[in-house]
Amino acid sequence: MQTLGDRIKYLRELKQLTQKDLAAKAGLTVVQLSRYETNDRKPDPESLRQIVDALDTSGDYLLGRTQDPAPMKEAATNMSFYGGPESYTDDEIAMMEAALKAYREQKKKLLHTDQTDKEDAESK
Repeated sequence: MQTLGDRIKYLRELKQLTQKDLAAKAGLTVVQLSRYETNDRKPDPESLRQIVDALDTSGDYLLGRTQDPAPMKEAATNMSFYGGPESYTDDEIAMMEAALKAYREQKKKLLHTDQTDKEDAESK
């Protein structure tokens, strides 16, 4: 299993950065960075954030919580954000169903209008 230091070093080398380059980019000393890469020390939260930013990765990757070194994308809001279906009131459910029905009807009209316009253009 790769350690935090292994992952920092791996990405640094992948991006063809020297320790001096990465240290400068992250606002650290070369000694600090070297100690992090060799696992002699663990970075404090602010240093970890600076390394994450400098390597354009995610903290989850460096901490071994994911195998994907790509930076985290902003989380999409999903229904669980609102407490999940089990916490909706009957009124909220009725409102959402009405909004969804109105959306579907509007979409159907728009698609029908687009299709009619297309057919009209083709017949000319």
